[in-house]
Amino acid sequence: MFLGLVFQQFYSLVDTMIVGKYLGVDPFAGVGSTGSLNFIVIGFSMGLCSGFSVPISQSFGAKDFPLLRKMVTNSVWLCTFFSVVITTLMLLFCRPVLTWMNTPENIFEYAYIYIFIIFAVIPCTILYNMTAAILRALGDSKSPIIFLAISSAINIGLDLLLIIVFRMGVDGAALATVVSQGVSGVISIIYIKKKFDILAMEKGDWNLAGKLTGVGIPMGLQYSITGIGSVILQTAVNGLGSIYVASMTAGSKINIFLACPFDALGQTMAPYAGQNIGARKLDRVGKGLRAACIIGFIVSGLMVIVVKLFGDQLTMLFLDEKDPVIMQNSTQFLIIVSAFYCLLTLVNTVRFTIQGMGFSSLAIIAGVMEMIARGIAGMLLVPAFGYLGACYSSPLAWLLADAFLIPAFFLCKRKVARQLEVGKA
Repeated sequence: MFLGLVFQQFYSLVDTMIVGKYLGVDPFAGVGSTGSLNFIVIGFSMGLCSGFSVPISQSFGAKDFPLLRKMVTNSVWLCTFFSVVITTLMLLFCRPVLTWMNTPENIFEYAYIYIFIIFAVIPCTILYNMTAAILRALGDSKSPIIFLAISSAINIGLDLLLIIVFRMGVDGAALATVVSQGVSGVISIIYIKKKFDILAMEKGDWNLAGKLTGVGIPMGLQYSITGIGSVILQTAVNGLGSIYVASMTAGSKINIFLACPFDALGQTMAPYAGQNIGARKLDRVGKGLRAACIIGFIVSGLMVIVVKLFGDQLTMLFLDEKDPVIMQNSTQFLIIVSAFYCLLTLVNTVRFTIQGMGFSSLAIIAGVMEMIARGIAGMLLVPAFGYLGACYSSPLAWLLADAFLIPAFFLCKRKVARQLEVGKA
């Protein structure tokens, strides 16, 4: 799952690297300024699909294959519905939202062109994330990596072809992203149809559709609510000017890439917890969570060392020439954020464990905590401390989320234990 996330980050990472190297600072800042808005929408789609996979993994853990097939069938229809709704809404409102976000005039059109194309093919994003979530729910986390590696290679090739050879702008970067992501989804569908006979489509059951949305929408909202705080923060950073937008873009892209191990640990815990709850093995849930946290804490220390040694060099991946202001700001952001990766470890592992146990609605509260923290950073810290205030937004968000999630996990564990005891009786 870690490798899958690494490859998935190539979609946006390579886009911004090539845009920064070959198109300049303004297009680079324009693409970067859409990151928080993109996170709200794409994050909702990813969370939705991850939520649908929880009942699927529980059915698989319980070896109830007829129910499993019905769950998958309903997931497909629900993904189709949400694809149409989300795409329509975002195409209508992306320009007004960018205006509301105070996007600097010199980068506005770059931002709009890029995000419009990305939103136009949201079904491709949902297609891949749903098929990958189903495969992971069935215990196959390797195949999605292979498919994503293939599409990542296609993405890099198309980026170079469209931007360097055909001299397209940010629209070329966006097209490369959506085409390659669509390819990964189609390959996943073909593989599932050939490999898993137990997933043959059956007639849908709208009662199950309600159960799936009851898990999927809270998980999707968890991302989106967090993203609202990021939009408020991005709006504040936009007010500082395009240089600071570019600095935050470079730092954030590197941070997202460095955070892949922690995201992978979190996403691993949802199907892991779901399967073990389905198999009535609650003790394994706690053991798995402890193991994931230990791994995350070790990796946190390693990432601090990486940032200290290579922060400037990582920033230069996005620039066509050395810009001391952007380099200094980006490295400062990375040093501050990486120092608190231990908090991010707890956010991801505990939150996804709670979701896998069937308490997705509680994760929304953690998302609200993160939203509040980033909103405070955007409305208070950035006006008071400038760019430095923006650097502390994520650590503050993780701290508030952990303050809720850790006691919530123990409450959920006790509740599940009582339910299992009742089931035995």
